Amino acid sequence: MPKLELHLNVDENNSALALLNKHCKLTNSQLKKAAQQGALWLEHKNTASKKNYTKRLRRVKSNLKQGDMLHFYYNEQLLSQRTPEAQLIADHGEYSIWYKPYGMLCQGSKWSDHCTINRYVENNIEPQRPAFIVHRLDRAASGLIIIAHSKKTARAFGQLFEQHLLTKTYHIICHGDHRPHPQPEEISFAIDNKKANSTFSLLSYDNENNLSLIKVNIGSGRKHQIRKHAAAIGLPVVGDRLHGDQNVQYSEHLNLQLCAVSLDFICPITNIEQRFTLPDSLTPCLSKTAELLTNKTITTD
Repeated sequence: MPKLELHLNVDENNSALALLNKHCKLTNSQLKKAAQQGALWLEHKNTASKKNYTKRLRRVKSNLKQGDMLHFYYNEQLLSQRTPEAQLIADHGEYSIWYKPYGMLCQGSKWSDHCTINRYVENNIEPQRPAFIVHRLDRAASGLIIIAHSKKTARAFGQLFEQHLLTKTYHIICHGDHRPHPQPEEISFAIDNKKANSTFSLLSYDNENNLSLIKVNIGSGRKHQIRKHAAAIGLPVVGDRLHGDQNVQYSEHLNLQLCAVSLDFICPITNIEQRFTLPDSLTPCLSKTAELLTNKTITTD
């Protein structure tokens, strides 16, 4: 059963497992695993208090009440995907800083959330705490990300972002030579008809392979802003299969060379200035990227 979608009315007090067993042929272990991975939802309606909610249901043995509705979204292909491993950089109790690798999501879907950074944190941080997304990185991007461990802390960090009081620095590796460009280079091409500002500063250039390592700071957070701005000035990010050079076919071993390498902010909990920086081993590297390009990449005519 590769894909299944069920919307079941609860006519009597029963467990989610018992109700699902009546309507699908999946084994109990398959149902349990799918629920843990975020495929099962409970819709509760309270007509008296009007306190209605819809939430993921992680335990198939949870009791349901008459009038509830159970939603089950089973996609065998999605649920079989392996979860990339994130890395804890710092734990400050109310929040933690993590390295999000390439391929890890910041937002789940109705079908699952087991490949998201917040779900990974909930399952791996000790002591165990809830995990709330404060900001996002594209699936293809990597780097530092803040995870809040309470709704209050998430709101506090959300205000930092809204007021532009948090500085994120990125490193990208691009095809081409950034040396002839202004240093630093201010880029203000609109994205989706909205203002967008990026600042590019060259860190190093590989003449043999025509690659530039560039530091980027952004004054706005448009979707794929850095990738679009890099492509707009003729220096597409290496590994950008969406906005980059469509004549280059990248090997699956070469990820997007875009990484959030540092975070600077005044902690909204302690009012203490904080700076978090990735170790060099996790940041884009010219020599490693050149090697992957030389050995693994085919350029088409």
